[in-house]
Amino acid sequence: MCAEIAGFVGARRDDARSTVIPISGGLACYVSAASPINKVIGLALDTALDIDALEQIEAEWQSRDEPVRIELSVLADPAVGGALTDRRYRLHGFEHVFGLALEKPGSETSPASIAVELAEEDQHQAWLDIAVDAFTNLDGTGSVADDALPREQLAAVLDEVMGAPGFIRYLARIDGEAVGEAAMRIDGDLAQIAGAGTVPRARGRGVQKALVQRRLMDARQAGCTLAVVTTAPGTRSQDNVMRRGFELLYTRAILVRR
Repeated sequence: MCAEIAGFVGARRDDARSTVIPISGGLACYVSAASPINKVIGLALDTALDIDALEQIEAEWQSRDEPVRIELSVLADPAVGGALTDRRYRLHGFEHVFGLALEKPGSETSPASIAVELAEEDQHQAWLDIAVDAFTNLDGTGSVADDALPREQLAAVLDEVMGAPGFIRYLARIDGEAVGEAAMRIDGDLAQIAGAGTVPRARGRGVQKALVQRRLMDARQAGCTLAVVTTAPGTRSQDNVMRRGFELLYTRAILVRR
């Protein structure tokens, strides 16, 4: 997914300098300045860490004034953590990756007071405004935010990522007012449950539950057999997906070299 986003943005914007570099079974992806997709992923799951390749990535990212962000799975070679610490990477936080088998039909219904609809092109700005509001007002239950971006830059980054092919966007409404947003990407029989958010004044009313249920229903109808979602540990987002039956697949450490 990250590589495809980088390819999409690179084809649209020469100034973005988008690039994808293989390293130790994974990928280093750079989309554009300050993009949340700028990361090294899938590193050293079945092979040792290639220090020479990492040095090249570090030099390239430094030339762009971009920190190197590595999402290191606990399933990776245990020696990698120490090697990264020696290279001045610092722990930024953790993320959980959850999975849900979709062979069995879902049993829960969404709150009747909340309507979830596909966000059409003319609702794009409403979707984007809610996403920015939610991201800049995290719920305080353990979310690990990246360095704060100005609202205009954050909106541009989200707009860029969600413009890549394959994303389905949703809006949740209470009494006709749009108060929540979410996205999903289908890749073969895999449903990637992407970021979702609720405006602060509407939290605690079941908006996230409704958005999860709708996406799982659509994923089943599309023939998906597995749904995956990433949350920060200890958040309401984690609680919401575990209540829907998601199980922990693995945890990853977020390591950053500035």
